[in-house]
Amino acid sequence: MTDKSQKQRMLAGELYVADDPELAADNARISAWLDRYNASNAASTADRLAMLREAFARVGDGSTIRPPFHCDYGYNITLGRGVFLNFGCVILDVVAVTIGDGTQVGPGVQILAADHPRDPAERRAMLEFGRPVTIGANVWIGGGAIVLPGVTIGDDAIVGAGAVVTRDVPAGATVVGNPAQMLATR
Repeated sequence: MTDKSQKQRMLAGELYVADDPELAADNARISAWLDRYNASNAASTADRLAMLREAFARVGDGSTIRPPFHCDYGYNITLGRGVFLNFGCVILDVVAVTIGDGTQVGPGVQILAADHPRDPAERRAMLEFGRPVTIGANVWIGGGAIVLPGVTIGDDAIVGAGAVVTRDVPAGATVVGNPAQMLATR
């Protein structure tokens, strides 16, 4: 058995303790960055793009997040080219969250890679884990939608406003409701 740090466990999608000092320091760093970013409404698009690149794993040209925005760490978020997130989005990025080129995300959307054990003893021990979220290219996610841990949304899909996405969405599909159900596939 190897001695992994709590951060290494988190990044691997294994059970970890979130209040570990290294993770608390990472969270404090992103919290300070979020204070700056969320006060940047009057900043130029180029300045906000530069700020995103300070905090995220990768940010493609032309990507925009309208403040306010919230995330856990930032360093697990990858945005393709021309990604747009509207006001009030939340990304819980304890593991990778990837959003493809040209994807548009409505206001108040939550993308949640953080998860919790189903075993009550593990929850009492303050353990949690993450499952990556992958959103393809040219996806449209309507306002107030929630994307749960481990979900993959295929290219060109549409997620209706307020939908709760609990399962993978095929490329070109439209899903709506709680839980999200497929309406159509192109």
